[in-house]
Amino acid sequence: MEQKVLTGLKADVYEHPFDRKALASLEKMPGVSLLLKKINEYGIDRLLRLQCFGNEIRVTPRNFPYLHKSFVETCQILEVEPLPELYLFRGTGYIQTYTIGVEKPLVSINLEGMEWLSPEELLFVLGHEIAHIKSQHLLYHQTAIILPSLKTFLSNTTLGLGGLLASGVELALYNWLMMAKFTSDRAGLLACQDVEVATTAMMKLAGLPREYMSTEILEDFKAQAREFSTESFNNLDKIAKMLSFMEYKFSWAIMRASELLKWVDSGEYEALLQHNNLPEMGETEDWTFSDSW
Repeated sequence: MEQKVLTGLKADVYEHPFDRKALASLEKMPGVSLLLKKINEYGIDRLLRLQCFGNEIRVTPRNFPYLHKSFVETCQILEVEPLPELYLFRGTGYIQTYTIGVEKPLVSINLEGMEWLSPEELLFVLGHEIAHIKSQHLLYHQTAIILPSLKTFLSNTTLGLGGLLASGVELALYNWLMMAKFTSDRAGLLACQDVEVATTAMMKLAGLPREYMSTEILEDFKAQAREFSTESFNNLDKIAKMLSFMEYKFSWAIMRASELLKWVDSGEYEALLQHNNLPEMGETEDWTFSDSW
């Protein structure tokens, strides 16, 4: 199947309402500007790029043509230019990707991502990462990723994190990072343009290797995703949510698939793909922690 280039696609037309709401809450917090200022003072952006360049393999059309081709196609479909750099890092036992670089973005994927995913599934996973660039939220995204390391290696007094933690900025940041995944998954689907492909990619993100894929397993996964409700998560207390979101390496594949399938079932995805007028968005189910964090 040949994917269509989504000419003129703007990130805000597929942005998930939970993402929008969580980001608005985060931006209103008084400690955010201080945190971002400190991040900039320490040159974290340049440091992360240097770490990637010195530790990972840069993907080119010559060394990994299969991976590079999927990446170029993803950027073309979602209209992201100039082309960011792509890097490959060592295996971790599960698919892992990340995007960094506020001034000059780059995307990185691990060995499992290259080996486990089909070319079409790579469009979904790489589209998820490219969405961070297209939405221009990399400063917040990058800050959320590196915050645990900063807390470990720098004292609270030096970086001024103590007051930020007390004010709830850290929790609001992780809450937004989770909600932003819903928007990125929508971009991934717009890149691969196949719901079944997006679903199998989600299953592999959950840790299922390709040899275990079958029609029955796929159908059961989709049924479980549709059974999942935001109410299931709202029943957890605040500490459980905090611990869950702070472990950002969790795939949360079922929850993410649930939100993605809701978008497909609503007809908004198909309307956007066909460049029709989007149906009016009704009242969305509220996740109470989006306001309280």
